[in-house]
Amino acid sequence: MRLGRFRWWHIDEVLPIEADLFGAEQWSAAMFWNELANGHFYLVATDDDATGDDGAVLGYAGLAVSPPDEAWVQNVAVRRDAQRRGIGRLLLEALLAEAARRGARSTLLEVAADNAPAQRLYATYGFEPIGVRRGYYQPSNTDALVMQRNED
Repeated sequence: MRLGRFRWWHIDEVLPIEADLFGAEQWSAAMFWNELANGHFYLVATDDDATGDDGAVLGYAGLAVSPPDEAWVQNVAVRRDAQRRGIGRLLLEALLAEAARRGARSTLLEVAADNAPAQRLYATYGFEPIGVRRGYYQPSNTDALVMQRNED
């Protein structure tokens, strides 16, 4: 497994993962194109083959940095059949390292209020709940828990 920069050619492979994990609330190709066009930091985890070429996408994650010192985790997703192998942790650690490299003193994210496993993962990295966005995820009307991690 290898982490690398998320490029435009990964979008087609990421869309089925989005559909499987997020259903009606999945991101569209245009949303990913917009993130990349705006220079946000995105990574993919790939299952590299013996030749060193990119293999299948196992997961992906994105970060938006808002100067001077704030960052937002845009998404962290791992293909269902690749979950529970530490890929989500590696992606999150890479995002947090990039946020620190860019001088972010505060990193925030939104996570579905009913996604306890993701909330536990984020808590292990120092994220704490700071608020709720009622009905944030549409069309399910699911609340989002806003979590924040501050650099000391």
